[in-house]
Amino acid sequence: MIGSTPVYQMDAIRVSLQLIQLRFPLRHLIPAVVLLWGITPIAMANNPKIRVGVVFDKGGRDDRSFNASAWRGLEEAKRQLGVDAKYVEAMDDNAYEPAIRTFARKKFDLTIAIGFSQAESMTRVAADFPNQRFALVDAVSSQPNVRSLLFGDHEGAFLAGAAAMMKSTTSKVGFIGGMDVPLIRRFEFGFRAGARHVRKDALTVANFVGITVDSWNNPPKAKELALSQYNGGVDVIYVAAGASNIGVFDAAGAKSKFAIGTDSNQNGMRPGLILTSILKRIDAAVFQTIADVQTGKFTGGKMEFGVANGGIDYALDRHNEGVLTADIRAKLEELKRQISNGSVKVPDYYVETDRANFKK
Repeated sequence: MIGSTPVYQMDAIRVSLQLIQLRFPLRHLIPAVVLLWGITPIAMANNPKIRVGVVFDKGGRDDRSFNASAWRGLEEAKRQLGVDAKYVEAMDDNAYEPAIRTFARKKFDLTIAIGFSQAESMTRVAADFPNQRFALVDAVSSQPNVRSLLFGDHEGAFLAGAAAMMKSTTSKVGFIGGMDVPLIRRFEFGFRAGARHVRKDALTVANFVGITVDSWNNPPKAKELALSQYNGGVDVIYVAAGASNIGVFDAAGAKSKFAIGTDSNQNGMRPGLILTSILKRIDAAVFQTIADVQTGKFTGGKMEFGVANGGIDYALDRHNEGVLTADIRAKLEELKRQISNGSVKVPDYYVETDRANFKK
Protein backbone atom coordinates (compact mmCIF):
# COMPACT_ATOMS: atom_id res chain seq x y z
CA MET A 1 0.00 0.00 0.00
CA ILE A 2 1.19 3.53 -0.77
CA GLY A 3 1.11 6.29 1.80
CA SER A 4 1.39 4.49 5.12
CA THR A 5 1.70 7.85 6.91
CA PRO A 6 -1.91 8.97 7.57
CA VAL A 7 -1.16 12.67 7.86
CA TYR A 8 1.52 14.46 5.85
CA GLN A 9 4.15 15.96 8.12
CA MET A 10 4.19 19.72 7.53
CA ASP A 11 6.97 20.94 9.86
CA ALA A 12 9.74 21.04 7.25
CA ILE A 13 7.41 22.43 4.63
CA ARG A 14 6.17 25.15 6.98
CA VAL A 15 9.72 26.29 7.73
CA SER A 16 10.65 26.16 4.05
CA LEU A 17 7.70 28.16 2.80
CA GLN A 18 8.29 30.84 5.39
CA LEU A 19 11.67 31.39 3.76
CA ILE A 20 10.12 31.89 0.33
CA GLN A 21 8.25 34.99 -0.80
CA LEU A 22 5.35 33.21 -2.48
CA ARG A 23 4.02 36.51 -3.78
CA PHE A 24 6.56 36.20 -6.58
CA PRO A 25 5.85 34.21 -9.77
CA LEU A 26 6.36 30.45 -9.66
CA ARG A 27 9.55 30.67 -11.72
CA HIS A 28 11.10 32.44 -8.70
CA LEU A 29 9.59 29.95 -6.27
CA ILE A 30 10.72 26.70 -7.86
CA PRO A 31 14.51 27.13 -7.47
CA ALA A 32 13.93 27.80 -3.76
CA VAL A 33 11.71 24.73 -3.47
CA VAL A 34 14.35 22.66 -5.25
CA LEU A 35 17.05 23.71 -2.80
CA LEU A 36 15.05 23.81 0.43
CA TRP A 37 13.37 20.44 -0.03
CA GLY A 38 16.52 18.72 -1.18
CA ILE A 39 15.47 18.23 -4.79
CA THR A 40 18.83 19.09 -6.33
CA PRO A 41 19.32 19.31 -10.09
CA ILE A 42 21.59 16.22 -9.91
CA ALA A 43 18.96 14.31 -7.96
CA MET A 44 16.30 15.26 -10.49
CA ALA A 45 18.52 14.15 -13.36
CA ASN A 46 19.00 10.74 -11.71
CA ASN A 47 15.31 10.18 -11.10
CA PRO A 48 13.18 8.37 -13.65
CA LYS A 49 10.79 10.27 -15.88
CA ILE A 50 7.31 9.88 -14.49
CA ARG A 51 3.85 10.22 -16.01
CA VAL A 52 1.34 12.59 -14.43
CA GLY A 53 -2.34 12.87 -15.30
CA VAL A 54 -4.46 15.86 -14.27
CA VAL A 55 -8.24 16.20 -14.35
CA PHE A 56 -9.45 19.81 -14.35
CA ASP A 57 -12.96 20.80 -13.33
CA LYS A 58 -15.60 22.53 -15.46
CA GLY A 59 -13.76 25.86 -15.47
CA GLY A 60 -10.99 24.42 -17.63
CA ARG A 61 -7.22 24.75 -17.34
CA ASP A 62 -7.22 28.30 -18.70
CA ASP A 63 -9.81 29.83 -16.36
CA ARG A 64 -7.14 32.37 -15.27
CA SER A 65 -7.98 31.52 -11.67
CA PHE A 66 -8.28 28.22 -9.78
CA ASN A 67 -7.47 25.67 -12.49
CA ALA A 68 -4.87 27.98 -14.04
CA SER A 69 -2.84 27.90 -10.84
CA ALA A 70 -2.70 24.10 -10.96
CA TRP A 71 -1.79 24.27 -14.64
CA ARG A 72 1.19 26.51 -13.88
CA GLY A 73 2.46 23.98 -11.35
CA LEU A 74 2.11 21.18 -13.89
CA GLU A 75 3.89 23.16 -16.61
CA GLU A 76 6.71 24.01 -14.23
CA ALA A 77 7.06 20.33 -13.31
CA LYS A 78 7.35 19.50 -17.01
CA ARG A 79 10.06 22.12 -17.41
CA GLN A 80 12.00 21.54 -14.18
CA LEU A 81 11.45 17.83 -13.57
CA GLY A 82 10.97 16.54 -17.09
CA VAL A 83 7.69 14.78 -16.35
CA ASP A 84 5.37 13.49 -19.06
CA ALA A 85 2.04 15.20 -18.37
CA LYS A 86 -1.44 14.63 -19.77
CA TYR A 87 -4.68 16.33 -18.81
CA VAL A 88 -8.44 16.17 -19.21
CA GLU A 89 -10.85 19.10 -18.97
CA ALA A 90 -14.06 17.57 -17.62
CA MET A 91 -17.26 19.00 -19.07
CA ASP A 92 -19.51 17.88 -16.20
CA ASP A 93 -19.53 15.89 -12.96
CA ASN A 94 -20.12 12.61 -14.80
CA ALA A 95 -16.78 12.92 -16.58
CA TYR A 96 -14.60 12.99 -13.46
CA GLU A 97 -14.50 9.30 -12.53
CA PRO A 98 -13.92 7.94 -16.05
CA ALA A 99 -11.04 10.39 -16.53
CA ILE A 100 -9.39 9.54 -13.19
CA ARG A 101 -9.93 5.83 -13.78
CA THR A 102 -8.37 6.01 -17.25
CA PHE A 103 -5.13 7.47 -15.87
CA ALA A 104 -5.09 4.80 -13.14
CA ARG A 105 -5.65 1.95 -15.58
CA LYS A 106 -2.83 3.24 -17.75
CA LYS A 107 -0.60 3.14 -14.64
CA PHE A 108 0.26 6.83 -14.51
CA ASP A 109 2.63 7.48 -11.62
CA LEU A 110 0.39 10.22 -10.23
CA THR A 111 -3.15 11.34 -10.96
CA ILE A 112 -4.26 14.75 -9.68
CA ALA A 113 -7.90 15.86 -9.44
CA ILE A 114 -8.43 19.61 -9.30
CA GLY A 115 -11.47 20.62 -7.26
CA PHE A 116 -13.71 19.43 -4.44
CA SER A 117 -16.34 18.13 -6.87
CA GLN A 118 -14.03 15.24 -7.71
CA ALA A 119 -13.68 13.96 -4.14
CA GLU A 120 -16.10 11.02 -4.37
CA SER A 121 -14.80 9.94 -7.77
CA MET A 122 -11.21 10.14 -6.58
CA THR A 123 -11.93 8.10 -3.45
CA ARG A 124 -13.66 5.32 -5.40
CA VAL A 125 -10.86 5.05 -7.96
CA ALA A 126 -8.09 5.22 -5.36
CA ALA A 127 -9.73 2.36 -3.46
CA ASP A 128 -9.68 0.26 -6.63
CA PHE A 129 -6.01 1.04 -7.31
CA PRO A 130 -4.36 0.91 -3.84
CA ASN A 131 -0.82 0.71 -5.21
CA GLN A 132 -1.03 3.89 -7.23
CA ARG A 133 -0.67 7.52 -6.15
CA PHE A 134 -3.28 10.25 -6.30
CA ALA A 135 -3.67 13.87 -5.20
CA LEU A 136 -6.86 15.85 -4.62
CA VAL A 137 -7.20 19.63 -4.34
CA ASP A 138 -9.68 21.25 -1.93
CA ALA A 139 -11.14 18.08 -0.41
CA VAL A 140 -10.14 15.17 1.83
CA SER A 141 -10.08 11.56 0.75
CA SER A 142 -10.05 8.74 3.27
CA GLN A 143 -7.86 6.58 1.05
CA PRO A 144 -4.22 6.32 2.26
CA ASN A 145 -2.81 6.58 -1.28
CA VAL A 146 -4.36 10.03 -1.80
CA ARG A 147 -2.64 13.27 -0.81
CA SER A 148 -5.27 15.90 0.03
CA LEU A 149 -4.05 19.42 -0.78
CA LEU A 150 -5.94 21.81 1.46
CA PHE A 151 -5.92 25.60 1.72
CA GLY A 152 -6.95 28.17 4.32
CA ASP A 153 -9.35 29.93 1.97
CA HIS A 154 -11.07 31.68 4.88
CA GLU A 155 -7.77 33.34 5.80
CA GLY A 156 -7.28 34.70 2.30
CA ALA A 157 -10.89 35.89 2.20
CA PHE A 158 -10.34 37.61 5.54
CA LEU A 159 -7.47 39.60 4.02
CA ALA A 160 -9.70 40.43 1.04
CA GLY A 161 -12.46 41.69 3.31
CA ALA A 162 -10.05 43.82 5.29
CA ALA A 163 -8.48 45.29 2.15
CA ALA A 164 -11.91 45.97 0.63
CA MET A 165 -13.15 47.82 3.70
CA MET A 166 -9.95 49.83 4.01
CA LYS A 167 -10.38 50.95 0.40
CA SER A 168 -14.13 51.51 0.47
CA THR A 169 -15.55 55.02 0.68
CA THR A 170 -19.13 53.78 1.19
CA SER A 171 -18.45 51.20 3.94
CA LYS A 172 -20.39 48.74 1.77
CA VAL A 173 -18.51 45.90 0.11
CA GLY A 174 -19.60 42.81 -1.77
CA PHE A 175 -18.79 39.17 -2.37
CA ILE A 176 -19.69 37.08 -5.42
CA GLY A 177 -19.13 33.34 -5.28
CA GLY A 178 -19.36 30.75 -8.01
CA MET A 179 -21.28 27.64 -6.99
CA ASP A 180 -23.22 27.89 -3.73
CA VAL A 181 -21.44 25.16 -1.78
CA PRO A 182 -19.80 25.04 1.68
CA LEU A 183 -16.32 25.74 0.27
CA ILE A 184 -17.44 29.04 -1.26
CA ARG A 185 -19.53 29.88 1.79
CA ARG A 186 -16.23 29.60 3.61
CA PHE A 187 -14.86 32.35 1.37
CA GLU A 188 -17.91 34.52 2.02
CA PHE A 189 -17.67 33.91 5.78
CA GLY A 190 -14.01 34.94 5.92
CA PHE A 191 -14.66 37.99 3.74
CA ARG A 192 -17.43 39.28 6.02
CA ALA A 193 -15.22 38.73 9.06
CA GLY A 194 -12.31 40.62 7.51
CA ALA A 195 -14.51 43.59 6.63
CA ARG A 196 -15.90 43.71 10.16
CA HIS A 197 -12.42 43.47 11.62
CA VAL A 198 -11.73 46.83 10.02
CA ARG A 199 -15.17 48.35 10.68
CA LYS A 200 -17.64 46.78 13.09
CA ASP A 201 -20.54 48.42 11.25
CA ALA A 202 -19.36 47.24 7.82
CA LEU A 203 -22.12 46.42 5.35
CA THR A 204 -21.52 43.31 3.25
CA VAL A 205 -23.57 41.94 0.37
CA ALA A 206 -23.19 38.43 -1.06
CA ASN A 207 -24.45 36.65 -4.17
CA PHE A 208 -23.69 33.35 -5.88
CA VAL A 209 -23.62 32.72 -9.61
CA GLY A 210 -25.60 29.48 -9.25
CA ILE A 211 -25.95 25.99 -7.82
CA THR A 212 -24.45 23.86 -10.61
CA VAL A 213 -20.95 23.37 -11.99
CA ASP A 214 -21.83 25.80 -14.77
CA SER A 215 -21.49 28.53 -12.15
CA TRP A 216 -17.72 28.39 -12.56
CA ASN A 217 -17.92 29.47 -16.19
CA ASN A 218 -20.75 32.00 -16.49
CA PRO A 219 -19.23 35.50 -16.82
CA PRO A 220 -22.50 37.14 -18.02
CA LYS A 221 -24.34 36.12 -14.84
CA ALA A 222 -21.42 37.22 -12.66
CA LYS A 223 -21.38 40.59 -14.44
CA GLU A 224 -25.12 41.00 -13.87
CA LEU A 225 -24.72 40.33 -10.15
CA ALA A 226 -21.75 42.70 -9.90
CA LEU A 227 -23.53 45.53 -11.66
CA SER A 228 -26.44 45.12 -9.25
CA GLN A 229 -24.09 45.33 -6.27
CA TYR A 230 -22.25 48.37 -7.63
CA ASN A 231 -25.55 50.10 -8.39
CA GLY A 232 -26.61 49.39 -4.81
CA GLY A 233 -23.68 51.26 -3.28
CA VAL A 234 -20.97 48.58 -3.12
CA ASP A 235 -17.64 49.95 -4.28
CA VAL A 236 -15.36 46.90 -3.85
CA ILE A 237 -16.29 43.31 -4.78
CA TYR A 238 -14.32 40.18 -3.92
CA VAL A 239 -15.05 37.38 -6.39
CA ALA A 240 -14.35 33.66 -6.04
CA ALA A 241 -16.05 32.15 -9.08
CA GLY A 242 -13.42 30.61 -11.35
CA ALA A 243 -13.77 31.67 -14.97
CA SER A 244 -16.88 33.68 -14.01
CA ASN A 245 -14.56 36.19 -12.33
CA ILE A 246 -14.12 37.85 -15.71
CA GLY A 247 -17.72 39.07 -15.61
CA VAL A 248 -17.11 40.87 -12.33
CA PHE A 249 -14.00 42.51 -13.72
CA ASP A 250 -15.97 43.68 -16.75
CA ALA A 251 -18.54 45.23 -14.42
CA ALA A 252 -15.76 46.92 -12.43
CA GLY A 253 -14.49 48.44 -15.67
CA ALA A 254 -17.96 49.62 -16.67
CA LYS A 255 -18.55 51.28 -13.31
CA SER A 256 -14.97 52.32 -12.51
CA LYS A 257 -15.23 50.45 -9.20
CA PHE A 258 -12.82 48.05 -7.54
CA ALA A 259 -12.73 44.27 -7.56
CA ILE A 260 -10.51 41.68 -5.87
CA GLY A 261 -9.46 38.52 -7.71
CA THR A 262 -8.73 35.09 -6.32
CA ASP A 263 -6.56 31.98 -6.62
CA SER A 264 -4.24 33.42 -9.31
CA ASN A 265 -2.80 36.90 -9.77
CA GLN A 266 -5.54 38.61 -11.77
CA ASN A 267 -4.35 42.19 -11.22
CA GLY A 268 -3.45 42.66 -14.88
CA MET A 269 -6.94 41.81 -16.13
CA ARG A 270 -8.15 45.30 -15.19
CA PRO A 271 -5.07 47.30 -14.21
CA GLY A 272 -5.84 49.94 -11.61
CA LEU A 273 -9.26 48.47 -10.79
CA ILE A 274 -8.23 45.08 -9.38
CA LEU A 275 -7.32 46.14 -5.85
CA THR A 276 -5.42 42.89 -5.33
CA SER A 277 -5.76 39.16 -5.86
CA ILE A 278 -5.76 36.54 -3.13
CA LEU A 279 -3.19 33.95 -4.10
CA LYS A 280 -3.87 30.28 -3.47
CA ARG A 281 -0.61 28.49 -4.21
CA ILE A 282 -2.04 25.41 -5.87
CA ASP A 283 0.87 25.69 -8.29
CA ALA A 284 3.41 25.13 -5.53
CA ALA A 285 1.36 22.28 -4.03
CA VAL A 286 1.06 20.51 -7.39
CA PHE A 287 4.75 20.93 -8.16
CA GLN A 288 5.82 19.64 -4.75
CA THR A 289 3.57 16.60 -4.95
CA ILE A 290 4.93 15.69 -8.39
CA ALA A 291 8.49 16.15 -7.13
CA ASP A 292 7.78 13.92 -4.14
CA VAL A 293 6.56 11.13 -6.41
CA GLN A 294 9.65 11.44 -8.58
CA THR A 295 12.01 11.33 -5.60
CA GLY A 296 10.16 8.56 -3.76
CA LYS A 297 8.98 10.83 -0.95
CA PHE A 298 5.25 10.71 -1.65
CA THR A 299 2.92 10.09 1.29
CA GLY A 300 -0.83 10.24 1.51
CA GLY A 301 -2.85 12.30 3.98
CA LYS A 302 -3.35 16.01 4.41
CA MET A 303 -0.99 18.72 3.21
CA GLU A 304 -2.19 22.13 4.39
CA PHE A 305 -1.41 25.63 3.16
CA GLY A 306 -2.35 28.93 4.81
CA VAL A 307 -1.14 32.40 5.62
CA ALA A 308 1.36 31.10 8.19
CA ASN A 309 3.35 29.02 5.70
CA GLY A 310 2.94 31.29 2.67
CA GLY A 311 0.40 29.12 0.89
CA ILE A 312 -2.12 31.99 1.02
CA ASP A 313 -1.12 35.58 0.27
CA TYR A 314 -2.15 38.69 -1.62
CA ALA A 315 -0.67 39.89 -4.91
CA LEU A 316 1.25 43.12 -5.38
CA ASP A 317 2.66 44.17 -8.73
CA ARG A 318 2.87 47.12 -11.11
CA HIS A 319 -0.82 46.76 -11.97
CA ASN A 320 -2.11 47.48 -8.45
CA GLU A 321 0.68 49.13 -6.48
CA GLY A 322 -0.92 52.52 -7.09
CA VAL A 323 -4.31 51.52 -5.64
CA LEU A 324 -3.22 49.11 -2.92
CA THR A 325 -1.55 51.93 -1.06
CA ALA A 326 1.35 51.65 1.36
CA ASP A 327 -0.86 52.14 4.41
CA ILE A 328 -3.21 49.34 3.31
CA ARG A 329 -0.27 47.04 2.61
CA ALA A 330 1.22 47.74 6.01
CA LYS A 331 -2.06 46.85 7.72
CA LEU A 332 -2.41 43.67 5.64
CA GLU A 333 1.11 42.62 6.58
CA GLU A 334 0.27 43.16 10.24
CA LEU A 335 -2.90 41.09 9.84
CA LYS A 336 -0.86 38.31 8.24
CA ARG A 337 1.49 38.36 11.21
CA GLN A 338 -1.40 38.24 13.66
CA ILE A 339 -3.12 35.39 11.81
CA SER A 340 0.15 33.48 11.76
CA ASN A 341 0.82 33.85 15.48
CA GLY A 342 -2.79 33.24 16.46
CA SER A 343 -3.53 36.65 17.93
CA VAL A 344 -6.23 37.06 15.26
CA LYS A 345 -8.44 34.02 14.84
CA VAL A 346 -10.24 33.90 11.52
CA PRO A 347 -13.71 32.36 11.89
CA ASP A 348 -14.21 29.27 9.76
CA TYR A 349 -17.50 28.30 8.11
CA TYR A 350 -16.49 24.67 8.53
CA VAL A 351 -16.54 25.08 12.33
CA GLU A 352 -20.07 24.87 13.70
CA THR A 353 -19.40 27.09 16.73
CA ASP A 354 -17.92 29.79 14.49
CA ARG A 355 -21.08 29.78 12.39
CA ALA A 356 -23.25 29.93 15.46
CA ASN A 357 -21.37 32.89 16.91
CA PHE A 358 -21.23 34.92 13.71
CA LYS A 359 -24.20 37.04 12.68
CA LYS A 360 -24.64 38.07 9.09
